[in-house]
Amino acid sequence: MSSRRIIPLLLFMTVLTAGAALGQDKGSVNPKALPPLANPNDPKIGAKELFARKLLPSRGPAHVIGSYVKGCIGGAMPMPLNGDNWQVMRLSRNRSYGHPEMIALIKRLAARARKDAGWPGILVGDIAQPRGGPALSGHASHQIGLDADIWLTPMPDHRLSREEREDMSAVMMVRQDRLDIDPKVFTSGHVLVLRDAAQEPAVQRIFVNAAIKKALCREARDDRSWLSKIRPWWGHDYHFHIRMRCPPGAGECESQPSQSEDEGCKDSDLAYWFSDAVLHPKPPPEPPKPKPPMTLAQMPAACKAVLNAKDAKP
Repeated sequence: MSSRRIIPLLLFMTVLTAGAALGQDKGSVNPKALPPLANPNDPKIGAKELFARKLLPSRGPAHVIGSYVKGCIGGAMPMPLNGDNWQVMRLSRNRSYGHPEMIALIKRLAARARKDAGWPGILVGDIAQPRGGPALSGHASHQIGLDADIWLTPMPDHRLSREEREDMSAVMMVRQDRLDIDPKVFTSGHVLVLRDAAQEPAVQRIFVNAAIKKALCREARDDRSWLSKIRPWWGHDYHFHIRMRCPPGAGECESQPSQSEDEGCKDSDLAYWFSDAVLHPKPPPEPPKPKPPMTLAQMPAACKAVLNAKDAKP
């Protein structure tokens, strides 16, 4: 295989859930290139159209600009498609680029998943586009190379074909009634892998489905301090989402505020997520009007330079 990268609350929930579902969409073995934009300098054009057409990172050292939901990354590093204990999925999406510290963290986690949980390795989902920025589908975040999705399905014990990487589905970890994990597929190994990820000092948050958080609270033993980093969020029932802090010295990076160091395991902490309004939301009286896409002018000014910079060598 080539080494090249081949609100109203209900509206808010709808957007987030749709993004998580898109993360499970199958890819394409023969993806079609996006057509050239008729007028790429149109100030009204969505920034996602511009960033999605950049197939390689910009030259130069890694630097993060802006926030997880409104930013970009220069000098991003590609995640190698294969390692001794990881494989990258959905190559056609071209979202396996990140800050070097994120790439190093994923490699460490892959090794620890084998050592601590006995997994053959991990399956790596989306990190960021070559220059970050908003994507055409699937995420509001993942814009600065400090977010990464890791499948909750252990890596198979063989090198996946290109077809398998595009077509294979992740395993649903949550029971059909959404009140707890499915014990047939969620194991003690999952607890260890999530613990290993949360114990990384540079990790600020890890997003999982509320049922998974509930199971971790029940199953964690001894040192439970890492549970404070595990946060319930919509849609994360096939994968977990790692979010790193801004790297030291990254003055243009906007970090997310620190969360409480409380375990977040009290009944009152989880009650909202298992309420009927969240588990069975009623549709809005009228379909929400789509918001206009974020433009380049609405992003940090330095992202324009990242977008227009020369390509790094493939």
